[in-house]
Amino acid sequence: MMVNIIGILLIALIVWWFWIKQPRSVKVASNEVEIIVDNGVYSPSNIELKLGQSVKIIFLRKDPSPCAEKVIFEELGVSLELPVNKAVEVTINPEKSGSYVFNCQMKMYTGHLKVSA
Repeated sequence: MMVNIIGILLIALIVWWFWIKQPRSVKVASNEVEIIVDNGVYSPSNIELKLGQSVKIIFLRKDPSPCAEKVIFEELGVSLELPVNKAVEVTINPEKSGSYVFNCQMKMYTGHLKVSA
């Protein structure tokens, strides 16, 4: 009986973590955003900016997991190595509005860069 209860609780936690939990979002005001890479997530994972606005994104990886060692903006042609506990900067200036996904090479860590006109 106890095993069933624990199993149900673990399933509920997984459902909440992957499908219900709302990621933190930030609107770019100062043209600079710091993203912490830790515990399987980018924080913040949603970045909103206006078309024509460039943004300097500073990634700080605290998670030693091999999955977190790289961040890829596939649609923008950007790929960065993220050493543990060392800030890595990239400046992004999207040329069209839309949503640009950034993730690790295994696509387990995921974030969105939302560009609006």
